[in-house]
Amino acid sequence: MVEDKMGKKKITFIDLFAGAGGISEGFVRAGYTPVAHVEMKADACNTLRTRACYYYLKQCGRLDKYYDYLNSVINRDELYALVPETVIDSVIHETMSNSSMGSIYENIDNAIKNEGIGHIDLVIGGPPCQAYSNVGRSRKCMDDDPRNDLYKLYCKVLENYNPEMFVFENVPGLITAGEGKYINNIQEEFQSIGYELKYEIVNAKDFGVLQNRNRIILIGWKRNSSHKYPRFEKKENNFCINDILNDLPKLHAGQSSNQYRYKKYNGYLRENEIRKDDDILTWHVARSNIDRDRKIYRMAIQAWNDNHKRIKYSDLPDSLSTHKNKSGFLDRYKVVAADLPTCHTIMAHISKDGHYYIHPDIEQARSITVREAARIQSFPDDYYFEGSRTAAFIQVGNAVPPLMAKGIAEALIREF
Repeated sequence: MVEDKMGKKKITFIDLFAGAGGISEGFVRAGYTPVAHVEMKADACNTLRTRACYYYLKQCGRLDKYYDYLNSVINRDELYALVPETVIDSVIHETMSNSSMGSIYENIDNAIKNEGIGHIDLVIGGPPCQAYSNVGRSRKCMDDDPRNDLYKLYCKVLENYNPEMFVFENVPGLITAGEGKYINNIQEEFQSIGYELKYEIVNAKDFGVLQNRNRIILIGWKRNSSHKYPRFEKKENNFCINDILNDLPKLHAGQSSNQYRYKKYNGYLRENEIRKDDDILTWHVARSNIDRDRKIYRMAIQAWNDNHKRIKYSDLPDSLSTHKNKSGFLDRYKVVAADLPTCHTIMAHISKDGHYYIHPDIEQARSITVREAARIQSFPDDYYFEGSRTAAFIQVGNAVPPLMAKGIAEALIREF
């Protein structure tokens, strides 16, 4: 660990399987210093680069240039040209595999050199979780899924850079997948390279995120060190989902807007830095839902408004039904309930259709936008997701909520 020019501890980290950078965002906001991000998807890499530009330009007092980009005054190449190449190069677009590790190490080493540090303090991130999810384990070929062994590559990075600690995030299904053999293998692998570890199931709502999202947080530390698993402080709030939706402009299906509905915004958005006075609204773009779906959406919203009832597919009249199967997956239509303190879990499936994430306003009768999903995930409005709308939804759905990551980072900082 080194100190910055002000004599403050500079805790450095590498983010593996970084995605759109949700966990990294939380650690940065808690005061940690990112050195490199490794991610396999091109759109997510560009999202990470754009966010790196945001922080660099903010540090230089030139955020007006970042806002020029969001306003389409300059393009992405022009934005990236405003920062040193080392900032862009710190995002490593590689698929982690045995054959690619040499290249990844070389790029991380360059990032370490460019940062002017001698050691990495922390590794964060979690391999893609599909293989451990309930959907993933239903496949007959689960044992042959190469994603099951990505933790071994994570271990190789630990061996190579020898950080004090690491944070490994994944879905709770990891614990029971393969009747417990995967979590046991993971623990044994980490222990074999000299780390003690512990894991807990935590819920994003306990960190102030307005979402019911359970995750396993596995934290490891060097054997014989004084480190331990941190205690996370539960954050209480009296807000509900409507508090992160009501300042956004109303949209009908197929519409979009880049202007906020209200200049003033509530305490939740302010306290958690989700919206700031000079923010520019992006990605508030509604899908073009067909009339049949909008009729179903109104039914679902009305049922919730009347008595907090969730409609089932079997409740739909024949005129609105498109599937003969009315015995499975009955909850395919679900309202993001405005009057509850938490939303159901935002998942990457939102990229395929919005039926499971219906906006609560019956007048709008549409699925939620990328920006609304991002807010539920606690991403700030100045966080821009690169790529198509589908790619943006996937990035949001797969992310660790930044507010949750910040809470973990703040608890962990006491160990350094």
